[in-house]
Amino acid sequence: MTVPEDSSGATDLVLRPAVADDVARLVEVYLAAATGEGHPVERRTHQQLVDWLGERVRSVSADRHEVWVAADDERVVGFADVHGDWVSLLFVDPTRQRQGVGRALLELVQALRPGGFGLRVHADNAPARAFYARLGLVELERTDGSAYDDGWPDCRLAWPGHEPLRYWRSTIDEVDAELAVLLARRFALAGAVQDLKAATIGAGGEAARDARREAEIVDRMATLAPSLDRTHLERVMRVVLEEGLTAWERTHP
Repeated sequence: MTVPEDSSGATDLVLRPAVADDVARLVEVYLAAATGEGHPVERRTHQQLVDWLGERVRSVSADRHEVWVAADDERVVGFADVHGDWVSLLFVDPTRQRQGVGRALLELVQALRPGGFGLRVHADNAPARAFYARLGLVELERTDGSAYDDGWPDCRLAWPGHEPLRYWRSTIDEVDAELAVLLARRFALAGAVQDLKAATIGAGGEAARDARREAEIVDRMATLAPSLDRTHLERVMRVVLEEGLTAWERTHP
């Protein structure tokens, strides 16, 4: 696939699947683009990065990564890694930023995933967040980054595709499925705690509620999900805690 560059006089930009010979250049682009303000310190060795990106290029499993490169005069100037409906990586050589390379790669992903996709960006990376916003991506949530190896606060963004309502609803269905499992697990754990309280202090359920412990739970959750208002979290967790205790009391009249 060939697309014209934004800058005048530039040669055509070629978009193609990555091959093994591209790996060394992918590492160069990654190191150049993923350092500095807005990015965590890269702790992997050069060889570890070669192995990491090389595995993505060579992956042949059913749910394999699709690595696409943007090349100008046969020199790779950017790349994107797509895995299912998630864009794992999208980086552009700093010397070629603001010249249409990132836009071309993202528009390619939109063509490859017309049903929508998501991606993660570091919260401190203001230029990247502004870039994605201009191309129609929506910021869904911010977290402290603890779910990732780098541990940096981040934002999850999504492009809802050509049928946004279908995408949003399907994403809600996925979250609800996870939430149902987590609620069942939490109720079971709360029940185990109430069993222990009943055995050791002679009381469980509503009679043995610990207000300080409940406040600590809300504090921790507010840290993990800074985009959620603490008042809303308190209301939600009050219901979860009370329903968990009620479920235990039904089996322990």
